[in-house]
Amino acid sequence: MSSIFTKIIRGELPCYKIDETDDCFAFLDINPNSVGHTLCIPKKEVDNVLDLDEVSFIELMMFSRKVAKSIRNVIKCEKVAFSVIGLEVPHVHVHLIPINIMADANFSNKVKMTKNQFIRTAKIIEDSYNNLH
Repeated sequence: MSSIFTKIIRGELPCYKIDETDDCFAFLDINPNSVGHTLCIPKKEVDNVLDLDEVSFIELMMFSRKVAKSIRNVIKCEKVAFSVIGLEVPHVHVHLIPINIMADANFSNKVKMTKNQFIRTAKIIEDSYNNLH
């Protein structure tokens, strides 16, 4: 059975897409810790980050780094936190969370966003991503 993330990649479920490569996909978390909270995933459905082959792991981390730089360029924050937990969806995913204090990385603290806020946030991060070299 396909994970919810595989269904998003295939276009079977909607998302606020940031960008994608041949092997990775980035989209906004729909239950964000902060504005700009983004998920980066490999297109290959693997449950545990340690089960990714070395090349896929490096590609995911490099893709996540570029997306994080894009977030940092357009979302006011002290840092962009990386978190790989992987318990809630059986598909490797890197959380990129704009933070100003440690509590911003706490997954029990969530922000509410409207559809328009999601669309606008995805667009400014995507534009930033496309302008990075």
